[in-house]
Amino acid sequence: MSGLVFTLLVPDPEGSRRSAARDRLADAVAVTVALGYGLLVLPIGDATQAGAPLPWAADLALGVLGCAALPVRRRWPAGLTVALLPVTTVSVTATGAALVALFTVAIHRPGPVALWLGAGYVAVVPVYFWWHDNPAFPLWVDLAVRAVTTSGALGWGMFVRAYRRLTETLREHAARLEAEQHLRVDQARLTERARIAREMHDVLAHRMSLVSLHAGALEVRTDARPEEVAIAAGAIRASAHQALEELRGVIGVLRDGAVGRPEPPQPGLADLPALVDSARAMGTTVDFTCAVPAGGPSVVLGRTAYRIVQEGLTNARKHAPGAPVGVLVDGAPGAGLRIRVTNPRTGAAGRAGVPGAGMGLLGVRERAALAGGTVAYGPHGDDFRLEASLPWPA
Repeated sequence: MSGLVFTLLVPDPEGSRRSAARDRLADAVAVTVALGYGLLVLPIGDATQAGAPLPWAADLALGVLGCAALPVRRRWPAGLTVALLPVTTVSVTATGAALVALFTVAIHRPGPVALWLGAGYVAVVPVYFWWHDNPAFPLWVDLAVRAVTTSGALGWGMFVRAYRRLTETLREHAARLEAEQHLRVDQARLTERARIAREMHDVLAHRMSLVSLHAGALEVRTDARPEEVAIAAGAIRASAHQALEELRGVIGVLRDGAVGRPEPPQPGLADLPALVDSARAMGTTVDFTCAVPAGGPSVVLGRTAYRIVQEGLTNARKHAPGAPVGVLVDGAPGAGLRIRVTNPRTGAAGRAGVPGAGMGLLGVRERAALAGGTVAYGPHGDDFRLEASLPWPA
């Protein structure tokens, strides 16, 4: 029952199937209420007495016609009310239709319009008395009755109008909150995917540079012994296998609905020796120095440092293959964390560098900025230097 009342009070947006069904139900309720009120006041209002302006059958017919016109009240509420006011001067049964029309005016039109029409509905009472030869009640009784019923119709209509406005405001607010929530979810998803993309760029670029390094060595060393070829081929196979595994993992994470799944542990500062050993195993000479106190920085800062060193080693293999690389990591709480990767600007003769889009160094700068640090890179004498300074709170 409460759901039906709410549906009548607050219609759905126009054009929907539920809105059309609701309008038909509201029309039926309006016609039933108006006709019921008219039939109730028909014998009370002297329409069946001698001296009435019209025979009671004609009075009833006019009231039924007025009720039949109520379905147009939603489109022309004020016009229908104006048309019904003269009818109420001769037909008591039509007063029910006039009251429903006034109720609709109070919902769909400004307050002053509704008040003026309500005053007009009360003001035509003397006309009915002028037409009636021998009314049973004095004029003030009919004026009081019409004033009370008019106040009720207008008051209820204004309440429904305010209730609809409040409900529409709440609906708009809920829709706006839902849209903002979807926007936040989409933004979080995009941010997470961008972070994963940065991680995978660093990892895959590192693996592919190893593959390219050994493939280039096999291309140049036509006189390599079979065991050397086997070692290089094994390194290529292992690097390619690891790259494929990492690529498969990121594709799984980036699938729709999969963002947020548990990720494998990310490397940090403690994994730098293993990274350097891997580069040395692939034939790169690395002078590695780590002067960081025990315990090290936070997980996020350690991961950023790891990725910066990884990108520095990758760039060295790309652009100066075979050249020695110097890696320095030092710092302390309160003094910050400093990372420096240097390599000669020219690699070993006969080796071809690995092509790149230059996105790695941009990603390093973005990582450092997210951590609150700075990055500088470029030629420094005969070397190429990548240097980062990251804040390490005390």
